[in-house]
Amino acid sequence: MIKIDNPERSTWAAILERPTQTYDQIEGTVLEVYKAIQAEGDKAVNFYTKKFDGIEINNFEVSSVEIEAAVTNLDSDLKEAIRLAKGNIERFHEAQKTAPVRVETTAGVNCWQEKRPIQKVGLYIPGGTAPLFSTILMLAIPAKIAGCKEIVLCTPPDKEGNINPAILFTAHLCGIDKIYKAGGIQAIGAMTFGTQTISKVYKIFGPGNQFVTVAKQMATKYNVSIDMPAGPSELLVVADDTADASFVASDLLSQAEHGVDSQVILVSTSKNLISSVEKELEKQLEVLPRKAIAEKAIANSKLIFVETHKIALELIDEYGPEHFIVATADNAYYVDNIANAGSVFIGNYTPESAGDYASGTNHTLPTNGYAKQYSGVNLDSFMKNMTFQELSPEGIQNIGNAIELMAAAEGLQAHKNAVTLRLNKLK
Repeated sequence: MIKIDNPERSTWAAILERPTQTYDQIEGTVLEVYKAIQAEGDKAVNFYTKKFDGIEINNFEVSSVEIEAAVTNLDSDLKEAIRLAKGNIERFHEAQKTAPVRVETTAGVNCWQEKRPIQKVGLYIPGGTAPLFSTILMLAIPAKIAGCKEIVLCTPPDKEGNINPAILFTAHLCGIDKIYKAGGIQAIGAMTFGTQTISKVYKIFGPGNQFVTVAKQMATKYNVSIDMPAGPSELLVVADDTADASFVASDLLSQAEHGVDSQVILVSTSKNLISSVEKELEKQLEVLPRKAIAEKAIANSKLIFVETHKIALELIDEYGPEHFIVATADNAYYVDNIANAGSVFIGNYTPESAGDYASGTNHTLPTNGYAKQYSGVNLDSFMKNMTFQELSPEGIQNIGNAIELMAAAEGLQAHKNAVTLRLNKLK
């Protein structure tokens, strides 16, 4: 990791730059795939699956036989762990339900707001170097609680054309039966336009690599909404001498092993802790099965020393981390004042892994600084707020003249007439 000592504020933007390609660098590739899918549907999805994933898929839809085999054969302890996580995630997202908001703004003028589910949603589940079956829990559970009518799940196949059994078991457990063997840009494109096999959806959810992120962003040009630009994973830890260096190192590595374009950062007011974490990183890295991936991510990552917690917080808000771990003598200072973070993990015994899997919060979070303006996925992500209003004769009389005056001032005579006719009727 790169060590940085008391960086000048003018250098923060450069220091905190993500190790990712820009939208412009990837846009051409995504556009090529999108145009092909628009024109050829399944044929194009198959072509790019063979090109990018090295496997030709003749039937994208996962069969009931494949699902049954996964449900039967998956390790029983893992199945129980998934069920435990599912229960916690359900409880947290069920608690996010809210009642309609009803207000009589003026006598006879009743307004209310209700939430209605998005009818068709697409879930993208990464399955390349790590099959993220946990992401199914994070997306399918709130989609089901919200009441979405059609849920489509796309995930890339392995080199033999199979889907990891944990993905199939988890999808089945969550009641998802439309599962397709498609990954990357071609999966996002298929859900954006619809093909002979894969349904078009209204909103696409799920994390992915840089190509998936840009594909999702491009989908918004074709009247498809997305949860957020959720790209390569990232973690920032703020820690001082009260933190356990081995814990901090393990958390940094837990995100570094996601992919070579992941980024992890330690911000600390203690040079001693930074040194201890460096040693722990070297030790723990040696025994990781995904050492080669984690090493490349670590090379893009930073150990930053600052003098005070105030400076640390300002730097962290400038970065806007996806995951933010707080392990200091004054955790409350950070918890109370942090403005930009996807999800916050507090104290020495709250690893980021807890949120990734089983605490109950959602792990689909904004990356690349988008925590400054985006929320992580939650129940409302799968719903729309619809407003309603009903005016009685008394109500139109109470606000009618104000509407007439405002419409006339804007030069919209038909708007004024729609009120005047009603008022005249009541005279």
